[in-house]
Amino acid sequence: MQNLKGFIDDFSKALKENNAAIFAGAGLSSGAGYVNWTELLRSVAEELRLKVEREQHDLVSLAQYYSNENGGRGKLNQIITDEFQRRASITENHRILARLPITTYWTSNYDTLIETALRDIGKKPDVKIEPENLALTLSDRDAVVYKMHGDVSQVHKAVITRDDYEKYELTHSLFTTALQGDLVSKTFLFIGFSFNDPNLNYILSRIRIRLEGNQRPHYCFLRRIVESEFGNKEDYDYAKIKQELQINDLKRFSINTILVDEYQEITSILKMIEKSFRKNSVFISGSAEDYGAMSEDTAKELLHGLSNELVKRDYRVISGFGLGVGSYVINGALDCLQSERKSRIENNLVLRPFPQKASGGKSLPELWDFYRRNMIAEAGIAIFLFGNKRVDGKIVNAEGVRNEFEIAYSMGVNVIPVGVTGFQTRILWEEVMNDFPKYYPEVQVFKPWFEILGSTSIPDEIINTIMKIIDEIRRRI
Repeated sequence: MQNLKGFIDDFSKALKENNAAIFAGAGLSSGAGYVNWTELLRSVAEELRLKVEREQHDLVSLAQYYSNENGGRGKLNQIITDEFQRRASITENHRILARLPITTYWTSNYDTLIETALRDIGKKPDVKIEPENLALTLSDRDAVVYKMHGDVSQVHKAVITRDDYEKYELTHSLFTTALQGDLVSKTFLFIGFSFNDPNLNYILSRIRIRLEGNQRPHYCFLRRIVESEFGNKEDYDYAKIKQELQINDLKRFSINTILVDEYQEITSILKMIEKSFRKNSVFISGSAEDYGAMSEDTAKELLHGLSNELVKRDYRVISGFGLGVGSYVINGALDCLQSERKSRIENNLVLRPFPQKASGGKSLPELWDFYRRNMIAEAGIAIFLFGNKRVDGKIVNAEGVRNEFEIAYSMGVNVIPVGVTGFQTRILWEEVMNDFPKYYPEVQVFKPWFEILGSTSIPDEIINTIMKIIDEIRRRI
């Protein structure tokens, strides 16, 4: 059984390195209102005068028997259509997975919940339903969703009976090849999957034989066997032993099991992964027509040095390109990327200049709010600097910086206003200092550092203090 912290660290690292992938089974969709495989085939079993509980480890054969007895799979197709045409809502698990930088999803589900969740947050999924789809690439895609058993829009082609599984290597060999490649090169998290699927078991065994002890680590969630769900202790003991044997067997395929008592725990663990990953991303908010008490050269040194140090420590800097701030943040990050010979800029620097024209039926303020929320949703830490703009020839505090502060706090992002830079940021710093436990319950640890951020104007001291705060935040995850 896998240690939870070790799993979160490993999967967060895979996310950061863009090597994380998801394999979703029926359990992921059951929370949205769809039935699992056992319930989907319950009426089928009853019609065949069988008990679905006794057949749940071989539901493929059950579907085949039904097809045999009815002269074809037409009635099975209707059952799938009736179930998956029902309206279902994406779950928090879908939303978290969509927010994470995961570019590869495999699923045996017929429903469209994964691609819906991705589209809901503005991502563009490239959905692969048939082998021919693998030869095409959707431009500007954010993720690929492989539906290895088909889709509700084409139920007549869905893989469900033993006939379908026996022909799979002939009809879907390209899916098998693609999945093998991903299982070799990416770290998978299996969610809602029972490992009773003959296709996947075959693929896993091929990889195990070829790599023999050198497979990449993968992870899965399984629900712990609960005694209260069994009629007698003998059945409970039997199921418990079988689960222990399954967990040990999965290790042959380098799949480490995370046991949960309730499926709801999966949501909490996914949130922990998201939080852990987001702590690697720092959003820098600020705008400055005027640097106030700080000289322009000192301000530039601070902004340049801050982003340079963040990238040097391998953080991902997110900037909205604020006036008088964004360009120095970018320069500092690029200088470090060049000196450290880091070739993948996108790993350490994300730029999201704000749109300057209304579009898509949204007003400019609505678009800016949408951009702000999307940018900040990627970060775990937000640093605020200056915060002013010129209106009718006068310097006024920038409301945008306040908006970003409030959005960040509402999203659980750790906020760090650098009070000494003045303007809107000074007001935010004072609000934090006056109600410190609201933002950082560990007052004794963090407050002395925040006091420094309100007093010293020496760039190196400010940067070093910010780094101490960030290091402590990360240590406490």
